[in-house]
Amino acid sequence: MPVAYDVRNGQKAIFDALIDARDKFGAKKPILEDQDRNPLTYTDLIRASFALGRKIAAMTKPGEHVGVLLPSGAGSVVTFFALHAFGRVPTMLNFTAGIRNIKAACKLAKINRVLTAHKFIELGKLHDIVDAIAEQAQVTYLEDVRGTIGLPDKLFAAAAGMFPRQFRAPAKPSDKGVVLFTSGSFGAPRGVVLTQENLVQNAMQVAAHIELDPDWVMFNPLPVFHCFGLTGGVILPILTGMKAFQYPSPLHTKQIPPLIKDAKASILLATDTFVNQYARAAESDELSGLEFVVCGAEKVRDETHTLIKERFGGVPLLEGYGATEASPVIAVNKPTDNRPGTVGGLLPGQEVRIEPVEGIPEGGRLFVRGPNIMAGYLREDGGVDAPEGGWHDTGDVVTMSDDQWITIKGRVKRFAKIGGEMVSLTAAEDLASAVWPDGRHAVISMPDKKKGEKLILVTDRHDADVAPLVAHAQTIGAPELAVPRKILKVTEVPVLGSGKTDYVAIQRMAETDTQAA
Repeated sequence: MPVAYDVRNGQKAIFDALIDARDKFGAKKPILEDQDRNPLTYTDLIRASFALGRKIAAMTKPGEHVGVLLPSGAGSVVTFFALHAFGRVPTMLNFTAGIRNIKAACKLAKINRVLTAHKFIELGKLHDIVDAIAEQAQVTYLEDVRGTIGLPDKLFAAAAGMFPRQFRAPAKPSDKGVVLFTSGSFGAPRGVVLTQENLVQNAMQVAAHIELDPDWVMFNPLPVFHCFGLTGGVILPILTGMKAFQYPSPLHTKQIPPLIKDAKASILLATDTFVNQYARAAESDELSGLEFVVCGAEKVRDETHTLIKERFGGVPLLEGYGATEASPVIAVNKPTDNRPGTVGGLLPGQEVRIEPVEGIPEGGRLFVRGPNIMAGYLREDGGVDAPEGGWHDTGDVVTMSDDQWITIKGRVKRFAKIGGEMVSLTAAEDLASAVWPDGRHAVISMPDKKKGEKLILVTDRHDADVAPLVAHAQTIGAPELAVPRKILKVTEVPVLGSGKTDYVAIQRMAETDTQAA
């Protein structure tokens, strides 16, 4: 049985939660590993956090937002906890967001120092980003910092490893746990402040919803600048006794499946896009050892469910749902109760309300309140805009069953008004996915003189045509208004680093195409 959820168990600072997990599961239990294959125990992680944290503390101030520009790996996890050991706030920078967004994030969070690694910058060819950051913040390379760790630091870390509660900076559950930036899939990214309690509570909520075994291994290829990768891929496993295996890029389609098998992974976290690619590239025995796969950040296509079922029979593919502002998990399916087409059951400890949206007959706008909901959005003056009454407006249109299983109908922003009718752009994308399941599709709307708005399908299928869409819509009884009448064929449909569709870039492509026409 999953553990019972008690909100009091999550009312703690993140470093204290790490120490509690060490006490519960054993100081010598291997808890963290990456592609270098040097597993770290709880004690190793705590000692390394104190050794590195002491050096970072000498160049920063308590409470300071310290930028972290690192891929998923043992280094990024140690850095996260090192900052917490000394009362600094990890501020995760999205290295795929583009120079303009990264500079805006540094400015908004008033970042004076960014931690990164020479190896990462070289391999990722990110010199332009570092140059841009250096215009407004000091860039510090962790290899250089580690090179200065001497005997006094090691002795300090050894003592702190034995008595971490005496050495760690005091912190309250309500203190900042991390600053993350929203994906920017629909506009400019916003700075989200999650408290330490938000992160711990969300891990506890998941553990109360799904039974987790401390002997399992969580394989996380998602970036730690993405809340799903940070909470789901790092904090959840480490606080519940599972080994967290970090991999630096979800894009390595051929390398990841054999490593999942070799690492004896039990759970894979990913997005629909990446899971689909891994399933196609994997040998039949490389994913079959998984207990289940959890997909979030984007809708899971029927084709991906079918692919996993056909190739890796007994491995459940669980779709979940969340938002950075909710730390991030709001709902997720269970291995014992998996309902494809839904995003799963509401996690315990949350309240929801669903408000009607004019012109949309089925479902309503979802608002969520609970211990996992953010402190608020970062303001330019350094303050935080808290959600009104603690309620977060997800902007998603959903339906909910009597037992609180959620189905997403689309985003409020993702509806177009055509001839006076509200049409879901998500439903229009589903039409294209049903007709061409192996393609990637995005539907956007643009102004239209006759009908108010019109739908445009952007697709990587070069044989795409309106006729099959119309035929399929008629077959399933979908309204004709939901069929895009214009198709823009592209080599690649733009996606963000998290795997989400980049609607901002797609809108620009469509506008450029319209102007050229």
